[in-house]
Amino acid sequence: MSDTPILDAQTRSEFGKGAARRARRAGLVPAVVYGHGGEPVHVDVPGHDLFLIVRGNKNALVDLKIDGKSQLVLVKDVQRHPVSRNLLHADFLAVKAGEKVDVEVAIVVVGEPVPGTQATVEEHTVTVKASATAIPESIEVDVTGIEAGTVIRAADLVLPSGVESELDPERDIVVVTEIEAEAEEAPAVEAE
Repeated sequence: MSDTPILDAQTRSEFGKGAARRARRAGLVPAVVYGHGGEPVHVDVPGHDLFLIVRGNKNALVDLKIDGKSQLVLVKDVQRHPVSRNLLHADFLAVKAGEKVDVEVAIVVVGEPVPGTQATVEEHTVTVKASATAIPESIEVDVTGIEAGTVIRAADLVLPSGVESELDPERDIVVVTEIEAEAEEAPAVEAE
């Protein structure tokens, strides 16, 4: 947990649109912490710090300090303004260090298939069950040297140890197809 980012939070006593706007003007983002059968806890977190944590990691694990107490949380949802892209609200799921959680992980295609073919990604994310402290950032699918007509299915994915997918094993993830030759250009008519 030494590389887990720490985020200081303060509990909220005011609710509603006006209170949320005041918090955002002060550089804070309203958020809620839920999970483990307890009552939801409403907090405000520093907006810039939260932005830095979630910008490159959709499934960020955070050590949330709420009024001095430490709570391990997983970022479940972040709402953004449609135009300015500023953070408006965040949902955190309380987790324990060894607890398994369901998260969506991105599929990343690496390598180049045989010349004259292309790899088409059918599923951009895969839902996996992983330990809260060992969530992979992405799952790589290597298509180096793969022939046209090859289909990589969920059963073919190479998952890190301790990570399991509950996806149908026959589900297509990446399909390699031939590139259709472009129609030849009409020969130019010579000027007389």
